[in-house]
Amino acid sequence: MARYQGPVCRLCRREGSKLFLKGERCHTDKCAIDRKSYVPGQHGPTRRGKQSEYGMQLREKQKARRIYGVLENQFRKYFKEADRKKGITGETLLQLLETRLDNVVYRVGFASSRDEARQLVNHGHIIVNGRRVDVSSFEVKPGDEITIREKSRNIPRVQELKELAEGHKVPEWLEADHENYSAKMVRVPAREEIDVPVEEHLIVELYSR
Repeated sequence: MARYQGPVCRLCRREGSKLFLKGERCHTDKCAIDRKSYVPGQHGPTRRGKQSEYGMQLREKQKARRIYGVLENQFRKYFKEADRKKGITGETLLQLLETRLDNVVYRVGFASSRDEARQLVNHGHIIVNGRRVDVSSFEVKPGDEITIREKSRNIPRVQELKELAEGHKVPEWLEADHENYSAKMVRVPAREEIDVPVEEHLIVELYSR
């Protein structure tokens, strides 16, 4: 199954909230959901019936998948892993998604979106603990150091991102040294530190059917 290649702004409109899939554009008045808050479709704004319980659960799962750019089979594997671990399943699921390498690269400001972060990783621009890692789903653990490869630092877009990162707010579970293109994961994030508009308990209910 291939990744979604269409206009990502439609995904935000479909879920009814900003998923921040377009990088800097999401923070401007050009954001599609600010201009067209209704769901996409050829008939424009239409009245929709009351959503079923299953529909609400499905929408939360789809929203989480789209935020993190994860395919259905991958997402199911993350849920099964979270379900096996001790603790609250929904919270553990979000922690597993947050500690993906592409998400960490995005969170520390090395990329303007998770999609751009995924490209940086897949193209071999990211180093973890001194070794090049080109797998975006790589699990980052506390103590791991992430840097941008020395040869990649002269790429114009990387330099541009460095300037943008100066005003980027880095979560407390991460440390970033933008001047030296480096970052470090301090600890696993707590639920209150994961600022995604997802009600994870609905996802757990969906997979528990």
